[in-house]
Amino acid sequence: MDFPNGSRYVYSNSDNILIGLMVEAATGGTYPDALQKYVLDPLGLENTSLPSEVALPEPFIHGYDLTGTDPMEDVTEGLAPGWAWASGGVVSTPADLNTFVRGYVSGELYSAEVRAEQQKLFIPGGESGPPGPGLNSASLSLFRYQTECGTVYGHTGNTVGYTQFIAASPDGTRSVTVSINLQRTDHSEDQAAFVFDALQRAELAGVCMALQG
Repeated sequence: MDFPNGSRYVYSNSDNILIGLMVEAATGGTYPDALQKYVLDPLGLENTSLPSEVALPEPFIHGYDLTGTDPMEDVTEGLAPGWAWASGGVVSTPADLNTFVRGYVSGELYSAEVRAEQQKLFIPGGESGPPGPGLNSASLSLFRYQTECGTVYGHTGNTVGYTQFIAASPDGTRSVTVSINLQRTDHSEDQAAFVFDALQRAELAGVCMALQG
């Protein structure tokens, strides 16, 4: 252990893989089957899947790699999208992500007791990688973003060719989804750092529009 439980937060892909294995042990089936039964079907997410092949299910947004002044490279099918499995291997659309984050944050997918437990502890400074807008805090599979326009809950993520932000109001009635087709993080440098700064401004603008609109 690097630190006592509940005292700090550090993002780890391994944690999410372990959760996927726990799901399989609890259900007696596969993680993709559990994902379909308990998440995709209840929310009607028809354009969301956990692919096992290199080919992306349609429709999809092309992802790109741009390093310095090098020509932009289409990396959409450079690796199997499901390689990350339970730690970000799901492929979706902005519309489906919007539906998902509303259902997840509102507690539609689980009991009031689970939702209360999830909302009980938020560790300040816990980021979902890359950090979202405002002051970031981490809880159980959920992140809180306290902004100048209000507080939303959701998640960010990135992989080769893509960076993502989804969040919803506490009751799940308002939400925002921001996607770009470059991988950019708070560790980006030079021109890539400007892109990440612009992405965070866009995320904040989206949060403000969602909460105020």
